Amino acid sequence: MTSLEEGTDMAHREPVPATDEEPTLGKLVADASRDVSSLMRAEIALAKSELSVSIKTSGIAIALFAVAGFLLLLAIIMVSVAIAYFIHMAELDLAWCFLIVFGAYVLVAALLGLVGYLRIRRVRGPERAIAQAKQIPSAFKPSA
Repeated sequence: MTSLEEGTDMAHREPVPATDEEPTLGKLVADASRDVSSLMRAEIALAKSELSVSIKTSGIAIALFAVAGFLLLLAIIMVSVAIAYFIHMAELDLAWCFLIVFGAYVLVAALLGLVGYLRIRRVRGPERAIAQAKQIPSAFKPSA
C-alpha cells in the first residue's frame, strides 16, 4: 500500500464500535499522532507526484525554448547574409557588404547597451521597505 493510498484509506476507516470503556488519553494521543503522520505522508506523496509532472512539463518547455532560440539565431545569420548580398547588388565589393552589416549590428548593440545602462541607473533600492524596517525595533520598545 503506497503512502498515498494510506491517506485515502484513513478517510474510509470503519467506525470504532462503542464500548463501555472510554479510551485513555495515551491511546487518543497515539491515534492522533498516527493519523497526522499518515496524513503528512499522503500529502508529501501528493506533492512529489505533482512536482514530478511539473518538472517534466517545464523541462520539455525549456528544451522547446532553447530550440526556438537556436533557430532564431540561425535565422538572424541567414538574414544578415541576405542583407549583405542585397547591398552587393549595388556593385559594392562583397567584403565591404559584410563589413557594413557587421557595423550595423555593432551600432544596434551599442544603442541597446546605452539604453540599458540609462535604465539601470534609474533603479532605486526599496526605500520605503528599508524605512519601515528601521521602524520595527522601535515598535518593540516599551513606550514611556
